[in-house]
Amino acid sequence: MSETIFNKWRKGLEKTRKVTFGRIANYLGTSELDEGTWEELEALMIQADMGVETTVDVVEHLRKTVFERGLTKVDDVIGILKEELQARLIASENPIMTATPFIIVLVGVNGSGKTTSAAKLAHRYKTAGKSVLLVAADTYRAAAIDQLRIWADQAGVPMVSGQAGGDPGAAAYDGINAAVARKMDVVIIDTAGRLHTRYNLMEEIKKVRRVCGKALPGSPHAIYLVLDATTGQNALAQAKSFQQAVEVDGVILAKLDSTAKGGMAFAIKSQLGLPIVYTGLGEALEELEPFDPEAFVEGIIA
Repeated sequence: MSETIFNKWRKGLEKTRKVTFGRIANYLGTSELDEGTWEELEALMIQADMGVETTVDVVEHLRKTVFERGLTKVDDVIGILKEELQARLIASENPIMTATPFIIVLVGVNGSGKTTSAAKLAHRYKTAGKSVLLVAADTYRAAAIDQLRIWADQAGVPMVSGQAGGDPGAAAYDGINAAVARKMDVVIIDTAGRLHTRYNLMEEIKKVRRVCGKALPGSPHAIYLVLDATTGQNALAQAKSFQQAVEVDGVILAKLDSTAKGGMAFAIKSQLGLPIVYTGLGEALEELEPFDPEAFVEGIIA
């Protein structure tokens, strides 16, 4: 990993490192290994928003390994902790473009960071030499369409939008047809934010998915759930609902730089079994990074 990328991860994870996981490293650095060590570690990890189930499992495995290997040095324990945390994250892979155009649908609740993530993703593909079309399928709010248009201009990619108050499925259909006609490589569809508890809105997401398949058989090729990292464990209930509704392929963890709740990344794997595909490490277009378990763990436990 280049020094530039490593520094980007360290900077983006600064709050999580200093406020929560830094306390774990500091504690291990000043304590003797005894029965109280494991209880304190459990408390600190739960505070780091890892979730009770994941925390108990990690500490038990750590405790067993330390006993079996007869370890007494704190540095050894920290090293094993890093290995254990990395093992609990699913490494992301750049999605293979199985079709042209490659259709990506972004879903999530209001304010999760979908529109910004759509623009950042478009920027990544464009930088990689792909032609990209953004589709504004959030037809409920004219402001949402305007917001995506501003981002599209900044990213230097074209955009297709539905009519304000119109059918989101129609916007997705028109966008895909436009991409096919223009021979575009990638289509990124930004859907309306919706509460996971609203049945009718979740049904509409299913409709958008079906319409994509009608416009281009086999699509969408990837459905990414955008989660706001600042919401911590609360985001998991949202994730389960979307996962059940549209068979989510992966998570984009947005606003990771704005929170100390980065520990939720471990719960995403343990409770959802979903890979984190990308992470937002800043506000700029270029600050969306493919998820890297090693860089993440090194970033939170320096």
